Amino acid sequence: MNSSLRHWLQISLFNLMLVAFIGIILRYKIAYSLPYIDQKYLLHGHSHFAFAGWITQALIALLIGYLSEQTGKDFFKKYRWLLYGNVVTALGMLLTFPFEGYAFLSILFSTLSIFVFYFFSAIYWADLNRLPSKNTSHYCFKTALLCNVVSSIGPFLLAYMLATKHLQQNLYLSSVYFFLHFQYNGWFFFACLGLLFYQLNKYSIPDIALKKVFFLFAIAFLPSFFLSVLWWPIPVWLYILVVIAAICQIAGWIQLLSLLRKHVIKAIQNSQPLSKFLFVSCGIALSIKLCLQAGSVIPSLSTLAFGFRPIVIGYLHLVLLGVVTLFIIAYSFTYKLIYINKTAGAGIIVFVIGIFVNEVLLMIQGISDISYVATPSINYYLLFAAVLLFTGMLIINSSQIFYKDDSNHKGSGLIE
Repeated sequence: MNSSLRHWLQISLFNLMLVAFIGIILRYKIAYSLPYIDQKYLLHGHSHFAFAGWITQALIALLIGYLSEQTGKDFFKKYRWLLYGNVVTALGMLLTFPFEGYAFLSILFSTLSIFVFYFFSAIYWADLNRLPSKNTSHYCFKTALLCNVVSSIGPFLLAYMLATKHLQQNLYLSSVYFFLHFQYNGWFFFACLGLLFYQLNKYSIPDIALKKVFFLFAIAFLPSFFLSVLWWPIPVWLYILVVIAAICQIAGWIQLLSLLRKHVIKAIQNSQPLSKFLFVSCGIALSIKLCLQAGSVIPSLSTLAFGFRPIVIGYLHLVLLGVVTLFIIAYSFTYKLIYINKTAGAGIIVFVIGIFVNEVLLMIQGISDISYVATPSINYYLLFAAVLLFTGMLIINSSQIFYKDDSNHKGSGLIE
């Protein structure tokens, strides 16, 4: 099973390297002249491929790995055609969006990608129900699947508006934020939470305690969507629900941290320093994300934040890179689902540095925009951050292709 899971995770990591490479092109075009490339079209390809080719591909593989480990059977044979289907449709979007934007071929591949996930969700849901033992991870995985399926309402509504040429600004933005919310805070978050809970069960944490954490995040999920659209004229009762949702998310995170401190800290004292560093970095990023969401319950702050593109981009990258991507890499590294050696560790460190530099620069750019202060050199620094991200992924992928076991090497590095 591990060899099959490793194979699909390596494909996912290669896709992440492609995402990082496109990020360099996007940043280069902003800093310098690059004719014949449509920035908006390439950005569409970048974002669609990041979602489908990297995050979704990796999470699907990890969820299938969960089934295999629970049953002792290789479920990758059963899901192989869906995994290939997701890769092909993701590559289709990558190769069509940069050249035509939203047109026939790109819409075709994005629609096929959605239906591939529909099939995966139906089959995976049935396989979960067949498992002899149920735990909180099952609730997380099912919630994640539902969120991804429901998120497709956003793209279909956008397609309808584009086809009928009846674009309404508020409805257009709401459709985009609806899709992003159900992807970021739904599919991505609950799938990662389920994987984390699965490992935490091994530390004798009572499942009922984990279920309380899941419940707090689950009841906050739907109302928290309105944090993105507080510029709507929402009624007072709904605004109160939004505030309660923000509080529930913070409470759920505090409860989870308490469980980790009580049951896990001592157990992981002998684990690799890089694993602890990655999970701590991921936890810090999630803490910042939840605090930003809580702060956005103030309508004036929400309007201010969503009115400046660098802040929106910074927030989206914080979640996609700082929370989700770091978690998947930390999870894969810690539980040896990818090849582990000094080269892989070095690549991960470079990649994390790239994330940190990128977020700091986007924060500086956002604050400068709010203050109406020019930062003429910021685009060159952001290009440097993009190069760091790509370099880290290039090293990680090289470690997987040209794997050399140096586990017996003595040293004082982070991965010792």
